[in-house]
Amino acid sequence: MAERSPGVATVNEENARPIVQSSLCQDVERVLISAEEIQDRILDLGRQIDERYTGKDLLLIAVLKGSVVFVADLMRAISIPHELDFLATSSYGASSVSTGVVRILKDLNEPIEGRHALLVEDIIDSGHTLAYLTRLFRARNPASLEVVTLLDKPTRREVDIELFWTGFSVPNEFVIGYGLDFNQKYRNLPYIGVLKPEVYEPGSE
Repeated sequence: MAERSPGVATVNEENARPIVQSSLCQDVERVLISAEEIQDRILDLGRQIDERYTGKDLLLIAVLKGSVVFVADLMRAISIPHELDFLATSSYGASSVSTGVVRILKDLNEPIEGRHALLVEDIIDSGHTLAYLTRLFRARNPASLEVVTLLDKPTRREVDIELFWTGFSVPNEFVIGYGLDFNQKYRNLPYIGVLKPEVYEPGSE
């Protein structure tokens, strides 16, 4: 069994900075992970992926829509040849909490049998979606299947899953930005921020 990758970054909430209010970020309570911190970590992940998959037929599988910003930067941090495919799922809808029921909205375009597949996720919380996807893909007989996620909420875990690479471990708060959304908004923020509770829990002010 391959050794798990070291160096998972843990967010220090004491260093989380208040943000200047604007029309773009007025619903953000604070910045949890800066754009600079994200890019530094992605470069590190890219180097580790290069080392593991050199000489192998690597296929990145991006889970839409949340991972689109992450995978765009990650693939540019990977120097070895690789291909990219997309999968779209739904387990949230307009809710702030996953329903636990996973629907495949768009399947892969290409078969993965015999290939080294790397599943690219934006965030793992309960683990239900990832558990479903790993079962689905392993049944298609890839040469290997690993997972890289930008964010992990370990305190929210409800099923046992294995992550090969994790960008940042974050607290159990509603995070948005850098591809992550609430009701399809906030994906274009360049950082990871914490959404104000009154935005997703009306009457909480």
